[in-house]
Amino acid sequence: MAESKTNAMRLLDKSGIPYIILGYDSEDGEIHGIAVAEKIGRPSGSVFKTLVAHQGSRIYVFVIPVAEELDLKKAAKAAGEKKVEMLPVKELLKWTGYIRGGCSPVGMKKLYPTFLDASAEALDKMAVSAGRIGTQMELDPRLLARQVKAGFMPLVKEDNN
Repeated sequence: MAESKTNAMRLLDKSGIPYIILGYDSEDGEIHGIAVAEKIGRPSGSVFKTLVAHQGSRIYVFVIPVAEELDLKKAAKAAGEKKVEMLPVKELLKWTGYIRGGCSPVGMKKLYPTFLDASAEALDKMAVSAGRIGTQMELDPRLLARQVKAGFMPLVKEDNN
């Protein structure tokens, strides 16, 4: 049975960006990033989560490794703001069109300013949500950055913070 394509997949197809789909069982409710990395058989450093933050009504998207934590000071600096706050989960669908656990950096309601963690730039392939729980897509980080007009920036908390 072929699964229907998500908006994220359709946009990559339209742009001619190659990707592979990595499905995983989400029935057990384990949708946090480290569990997803294990389920798709990829190291956690190559599987990324999409986080959405805001400053007032300005929305920003940050894509970081699943095992890491977003450093809000670094995120604000990347966005050119004095500070940013995480968007409340209850507002995620309204602003992005996605739900928690299925939020892709590709295909949101609008193309928000997007930043990829600098660690992605050194990878040949990275996995991000394909736009629904249970489906990841693996692709070249540079092509993802081009698709969402993202820059590579240091975004995660350091161990010594």
